[in-house]
Amino acid sequence: MTILLDAILPLPVFGKGKVRDTYDLGDALLIVVTDRISAFDVVLPCGIPDKGAVLNQIAAFWFEKTTHLVPNHVIKTVNSLDDIKQYVSSIDMLPLYLSGRSMIVKKANVIPVECVVRGYLSGSAWEEYKKQGTISGLKQPTGLRESEELPQPLFTPTTKAQTGHDMPLTWQEMEKLIGTRLANEVREKSLSVYSYAREYARQRDLIIADTKFEFGIIDGDVCLVDEVLTPDSSRFWAVKNYAVGRSQPSFDKQPVRDWLEKSGWNKQPPAPMLPEDVIQATSIRYRKAYRLITGRELQYVSG
Repeated sequence: MTILLDAILPLPVFGKGKVRDTYDLGDALLIVVTDRISAFDVVLPCGIPDKGAVLNQIAAFWFEKTTHLVPNHVIKTVNSLDDIKQYVSSIDMLPLYLSGRSMIVKKANVIPVECVVRGYLSGSAWEEYKKQGTISGLKQPTGLRESEELPQPLFTPTTKAQTGHDMPLTWQEMEKLIGTRLANEVREKSLSVYSYAREYARQRDLIIADTKFEFGIIDGDVCLVDEVLTPDSSRFWAVKNYAVGRSQPSFDKQPVRDWLEKSGWNKQPPAPMLPEDVIQATSIRYRKAYRLITGRELQYVSG
């Protein structure tokens, strides 16, 4: 089984993130989702089999599902090499890994805010609530327990950091950064997409505890960009395992975090190599998330 750590194409590089390699096609972009994995803001030296395909295909699923709520940047999801040939005619031999793990998207002026929506009390929100009774600075009812459903979903934006951690933004800071009209619009769209996806997921016995969205301006319209409702950008829990008052197992890279926490690593580069059993356990989690969300088995994508 091949793991794709880097997409190497004879095209102008637009950007390289922790997971995605992006190429400039002139009027559009080619986004290739690799199998790279990061933890504690550090990219690990190993990848997770099929992770890139899972992320790409789950994002494609949700982009299509939510077009009635908000437009998005997708021009074409690359399901076969024929889907991409007209856009990269300069390349004689296209690598097989593009199929299933890449998208052609419109260019956007990205709004510099991570639009986080929380429906349940978990993660950093739970840590803040325990200490201060607030979530992102917003006062909450007393007596809430870990993993409890919030009275209503909360919009808790953060900065969009190029390196390091994103930092919480107050509503006033967000208004100052992007303007009141745009702030209101992305908040409304974030809550709308989250609410729709949460109801859909519940029908599939999944809880979406929280998620983050990114938006950009395309031809004057606010559009969803980057990824949407994937295990890397969201916290998915199984309904059957859900219990208030404790942390929940989630369909993401939790086995990786758990192993790294116990390894003695100081969370500074370079990260250690993961053992094979942790790699495989994480791969299984990602594929299971795909199956539960879409109702389909992931078709293996060779690279």
